[in-house]
Amino acid sequence: MSWLIVGVGFAGAALMYALRAGGSKMSSTQIQAQLAAGAVVLDVRTPEEVATGAYPGALTIPVQQLAARIKEVPTGKPVVVYCAAGARAGTAAEMLRAAGHAEVYNAGGLKDMPR
Repeated sequence: MSWLIVGVGFAGAALMYALRAGGSKMSSTQIQAQLAAGAVVLDVRTPEEVATGAYPGALTIPVQQLAARIKEVPTGKPVVVYCAAGARAGTAAEMLRAAGHAEVYNAGGLKDMPR
């Protein structure tokens, strides 16, 4: 019985994290479709992380600066957001949606972006 409670508790915590983090990551097929549709790619990692490599053509705004720089993200296009693993991308996706961006997608990490 206690394992069931722990399992249900873990599942609930995972769901709450996914909702807080802007939802689950997109599949590579979904990412490719958004890119083909002309989506803006937003990298929300730190400058140090970006210096190690970034997705070609990505707009880079660290998530810590996004609130102050949100007007730099073009409107009227889908936005695909990525970071190192997906948590900061989820936070950024929530911020963009709250600012009025209708189509915002959490791609996860740079490793999840199509090459």
